[in-house]
Amino acid sequence: MKQLLIVLVCGISLGAFAQQDPQFTQYRYNQNIINPAYATDNLEEVNVGVLYRSQWVGLEGAPKTASAFIHYPVSDRVELGLSFTNDDIGNVVTENNIYADFAYVLPVSDEGKLSLGIKAGVTLFDANFDGFELQSGGRDTDVAFNENVTQTFPNVGLGAFYFTDRFYAGLSAPNLLTTTHLENENGVQATGVQDIHFFLTSGYVMDINNDLKFKPAFLLKGVKGAPLSLDLTASLLFNEKFEAGLAYRWDDAVSALASFQVTDDLKLGYAYDYTTSNLGNYNSGSHEIILLYNIKTKFWRNGYDRSPRFF
Repeated sequence: MKQLLIVLVCGISLGAFAQQDPQFTQYRYNQNIINPAYATDNLEEVNVGVLYRSQWVGLEGAPKTASAFIHYPVSDRVELGLSFTNDDIGNVVTENNIYADFAYVLPVSDEGKLSLGIKAGVTLFDANFDGFELQSGGRDTDVAFNENVTQTFPNVGLGAFYFTDRFYAGLSAPNLLTTTHLENENGVQATGVQDIHFFLTSGYVMDINNDLKFKPAFLLKGVKGAPLSLDLTASLLFNEKFEAGLAYRWDDAVSALASFQVTDDLKLGYAYDYTTSNLGNYNSGSHEIILLYNIKTKFWRNGYDRSPRFF
């Protein structure tokens, strides 16, 4: 298992790491993490959310990700967001992302609006090799692990998000500045490049009857040095209270997910991923929990008709 952990770290030190950005099964409900243009058009609520993901449970050094996000439409045209993500690999490599979002919303039809957004913030990167035991000997036998690394990188991102009450489609690149996390040392290639990720998302809400809705969605992610990642999700929403569905991440995992509207303002969700790749031989799956809460604002607009939040 220690060898597997070193493989995870070396994935950073020898090239583009296939999963540089954290992945989320419940991506439909924390979209401002990946798209600064994400918009809800609900002027009476501040949307707050927290998510925790434990990936590849049972595999030593497996990633654990926590994120918190807040989103608020301050006017008919302007929406603001703030997000924090902590991604930890085996208590060795830790990355903290702190970003603020600004989105400008334009009506483009009777029902549809187009939001254009920009994201700006910093990435705090830390690699701590204390306690590492290499098969070749101590840390001094491999200069790639000689020193711990602590670095800070500024970054910006762009996004577009079209939405109606029942449909959305978004395209974004949340990190436009490529950065090198580990430098070359003594002529040895020991670099980890944060490449630009592109995200394409879309989802729809379809009425089956008065009490039942069908919600298909997808997320397509692309990054240099790794194959395309595709998430397909389909769920049923019962009486706008309970939601259950299945998801498939191409050549990686199948998932079951469910959420419950505990109160008008509080939603709880859970997802389980069963690994279908060869890593499935070394772990018992991944678990993800999400909590969404809507904070009522003091200054409601008279006559404002609140629409259900489907995404």
